[in-house]
Amino acid sequence: MEWTIQELAARAGVTSRTLRHYDRVGLLPPSRVGANGYRYYNPTAVARLQRILLMRRLGMGLPAIAEVLANEVDACDGLRAHIAALEEERDRVERQIRSVRHTLEALESGAEPQMDVMLAGFNDGYKDEVISRWGERAFQASNDWWHGKTLDQQRAWKQAAEDLVAAWVAAAKAGVSPASEHAQSLAARHVRWLSGIPGTPTAEGDRERSIEMVECLGDMYVDDPRFAGMYDDAVGATLVRDALHVYARTRM
Repeated sequence: MEWTIQELAARAGVTSRTLRHYDRVGLLPPSRVGANGYRYYNPTAVARLQRILLMRRLGMGLPAIAEVLANEVDACDGLRAHIAALEEERDRVERQIRSVRHTLEALESGAEPQMDVMLAGFNDGYKDEVISRWGERAFQASNDWWHGKTLDQQRAWKQAAEDLVAAWVAAAKAGVSPASEHAQSLAARHVRWLSGIPGTPTAEGDRERSIEMVECLGDMYVDDPRFAGMYDDAVGATLVRDALHVYARTRM
């Protein structure tokens, strides 16, 4: 099959003049030129035009597009790269839509001005650290899960997390031992809480990495200044760490 320049321009949503310009600069020569001087394009040329239009939409200039196409060995590899770029762009737009939707929900419900903390995301502030420890997929899965929640669902999740912290603080004030049944039940609850976050080893059932993650988090609650005050004081943080370590060693 092949198409005339007018047919291709109409199908692609561009002008014949644009296609002739692409021919002049060496981006898209026609498959053949008829005796009457008409340009004709076969499926290979159409696929090349598709890629040119995709790269234009991504903001690339014609010289950059020409360089990409000139250095390309396999057209299929190029198409795969375009698919990946388009999927990334789609994900970015979807995140923006979710963010704006959250803002709208907050405004319509008369949410407090401090909603920016909630809208900042689940682990955006720890992106580099999460990726370094657990990989890009873990970060993206958990972040997409968080941004996919409604404002009410985010509030409910945060409340459940605060309730867990309060239970740990109460246990520490009561002098509970890390290995006691009460502390171990809280540790089990803590691990179940982690398991509800997609992308984490606990959610995926990876035993070895789950143990590593639980012990690592326990250490962070004591050693990392960002978390040290989460459980009221050093006594509370130490209880959580030690109880999680016991749970990881004996029950996971």
